[in-house]
Amino acid sequence: MTGWMKMLDDFIEYLDELIPNPACELNYHKDYELLIAVMLSAQTTDKRVNEVTAVLFQKYPTLEALQDADLSDLMRIIRPIGTFQKKSANVKAIAHRLLEDQGGKVPKDRAYLETLPGVGRKTTNVVLGELFHEQCIAVDTHVERVSKRLKLAKEQDDVLTVEKKLTKKLKGYDLWKMHHQILLFGRYYCKSQNPQCEHCKMQAYCRYYKNQQKKKVTS
Repeated sequence: MTGWMKMLDDFIEYLDELIPNPACELNYHKDYELLIAVMLSAQTTDKRVNEVTAVLFQKYPTLEALQDADLSDLMRIIRPIGTFQKKSANVKAIAHRLLEDQGGKVPKDRAYLETLPGVGRKTTNVVLGELFHEQCIAVDTHVERVSKRLKLAKEQDDVLTVEKKLTKKLKGYDLWKMHHQILLFGRYYCKSQNPQCEHCKMQAYCRYYKNQQKKKVTS
């Protein structure tokens, strides 16, 4: 067994120990609510998005209502999560497109989803994985950070390269479950600032941990 395969086995076992039943932390009740929530989550936290969508979807409970909503009112609601002008316009446009093109349903169609305003590959992967359990991994900042710290990807790799490497190395596993586990591991354990390295079982494999130990020795 190669070194990275042993690391992967240990990592998957550790993730199953820490996060045995991972789930999406964005609140939604309808397919389009998930799509919109993921679009809104760019450059902000799921917690803040949930606070905003609780107000948004209560006041505008249908795609028709969102399509016809006053843009200034949408901006007032969405303002707390930043880039609210663009995101508010995206909400109206997505609602219009889904009604016009898809009869109000979110389709299992990557090419179409990626044509929607504010919807890129990461958002599409989340929607396809969450709604249709497609076998894919969405690379957000947490997934990217963990992958690079554990040398599943190189530091210079872009997000698409990270996605391709993870998809290849995790072949045969439930990729959508792994996506959630790696994301939540990065969000709550292997954090950007003050990660919980002291008790982490991945110390022996972690690029970040080894660099921190070297700094302690030379300081």
